[in-house]
Amino acid sequence: MNTTLRLSDLKAGDRARVTSIQAEPAIRQRLQEMGLTRGETLVLEKVAPLGDPMELLVRSYHLSLRREEGACIFVEKEG
Repeated sequence: MNTTLRLSDLKAGDRARVTSIQAEPAIRQRLQEMGLTRGETLVLEKVAPLGDPMELLVRSYHLSLRREEGACIFVEKEG
């Protein structure tokens, strides 16, 4: 049974699948343009010492997001 949680709640090394993005339309569109679409798998590679920003591996490239941006992205952890 998979539980939906926020991307900002993951720890370094966690792998997850995007289930939804709940943000203003302009922010949601920008995140989707960066490859964070429903069903996409990502890996949280690193988190900065103070927790912001976080580095993701999405679609074979590295993406840095602020914690507040990660809070509006809902994911299901994998393996």
